[in-house]
Amino acid sequence: MSALYKFFVHDWWIAIPMLLMSVTGLALVIWRLLLNINGNTNLNEFMPQFQQRLEKEGIDGALRLCKARQDIIPKRLFVAGLEVSKQGQAAVRRALANAIELEILPDLNFLLPTILAIAKIATMVGLFGTVVSMINTFDAIAKSSGQGGVASQSSAIGLALFATAFGLITAIPLVFTHVLFKAWVAKFETRMKKATQMLLLLLQDARKNPGGKGATATGSKPGSEPAAAPKR
Repeated sequence: MSALYKFFVHDWWIAIPMLLMSVTGLALVIWRLLLNINGNTNLNEFMPQFQQRLEKEGIDGALRLCKARQDIIPKRLFVAGLEVSKQGQAAVRRALANAIELEILPDLNFLLPTILAIAKIATMVGLFGTVVSMINTFDAIAKSSGQGGVASQSSAIGLALFATAFGLITAIPLVFTHVLFKAWVAKFETRMKKATQMLLLLLQDARKNPGGKGATATGSKPGSEPAAAPKR
């Protein structure tokens, strides 16, 4: 602890920026984690509710259900498809694909480039601090060659290496979390494509049974006899 204290006191010009980057990186990781948790959707729980609402109240009822949710798949993906469902399956497919590629995926990658940038910059700043400190240390050794030489500056050399260590301590967790977040985005993209196929199938069934209240495409009730043809 005493060596770390000396590092912050003696090399404050590099210690303070490193500390700020560490705190900023940690805050961004927590922010991104909360966004992921809030946007996650349990499809096994949501899809039965959605299907039931679609069957009872039709597309308008299903659309109201999705808009009332806060998670990503219902709120943004399903809403984009349901709003153009009257234009046909092709329009729904285009709307869903555009929502995934142009809206949802960019938001899922929000903060990830910044986290990776902080990790890379922290490493380089740490190396820069070490190099500058070592230059000053070797200069002091050259001036005090007759007064102990390297032995008298050993503590200064140790302090110079603190900058590199601090940079690595900041960068390694950030790079690790960045990889985990990217894997989560890839997995979530697969879940969105699965949800897209489920929505298309449900909408296709809904068109075969418009109104969702047991009416067929001809407006007659299931099981009823067709009207007799008029006699000539």
